[in-house]
Amino acid sequence: MKYGTSYGRWWAPPTRTQTLSTLARSRLGLPAPPPGGAPPPPRAGAEPTNRLLPLRRADAEMADSELQLVARRIRSFPDFPVPGVLFRDISPVLKDPDSFRASISLLANHLKKAHGGRIDYIAGLDSRGFLFGPSLAQELGLGCILIRKRGKLPGPTVCASYTLEYGKAELEIQRDALEPGQKVVVVDDLLATGGTMRAACELLAQLQAQVLECVSLVELTSLKGREKLGTVPFFSLLQYE
Repeated sequence: MKYGTSYGRWWAPPTRTQTLSTLARSRLGLPAPPPGGAPPPPRAGAEPTNRLLPLRRADAEMADSELQLVARRIRSFPDFPVPGVLFRDISPVLKDPDSFRASISLLANHLKKAHGGRIDYIAGLDSRGFLFGPSLAQELGLGCILIRKRGKLPGPTVCASYTLEYGKAELEIQRDALEPGQKVVVVDDLLATGGTMRAACELLAQLQAQVLECVSLVELTSLKGREKLGTVPFFSLLQYE
């Protein structure tokens, strides 16, 4: 099975997804639900030990609800683009404003918790990252910069290449897009083999920027793309094996 074509960022062998309620809590740093789904009643006369628990529980339920909303909009197409392949289609997420809003909210909340106000810019990857990057940046009150395929940007640029099974591809960023030391989060729709995301990190390093984290909507875990990112943290909303 080959990966890395224009289709390869979208598909993987048919497998199951992780349980979403567990994912919502573990990946977003929210508390796990108590056994049985409800806390035991307090002892008579006992004082509450943590008055924030109901609020955190409400946060967890909201995050789980938002994640379910996004997950329901991911379509799977067997045997596309070739037999034996399961294609993950995010088009319905973009079509449904509630689902798209939920995806941006979940990513933004994760970044706020992980990095606070340390982020200077969101970097969107060509081309599906452009669909999420500007909205995510807007939600965080930040600017968005573009990392494009070679030959698409005017003015002085810097370039990084990455390997595909049939050859090489290159990414570019404008030389004046960032100042040395500025902190960036890279966003794309999907992480597969990790080659594009790694090239983006190398590109930003050429500008002496600091990549705080890479994030995506979907991750194909069986392809182990996050391993190519080395020490750069990675976060995804939905994982498929």
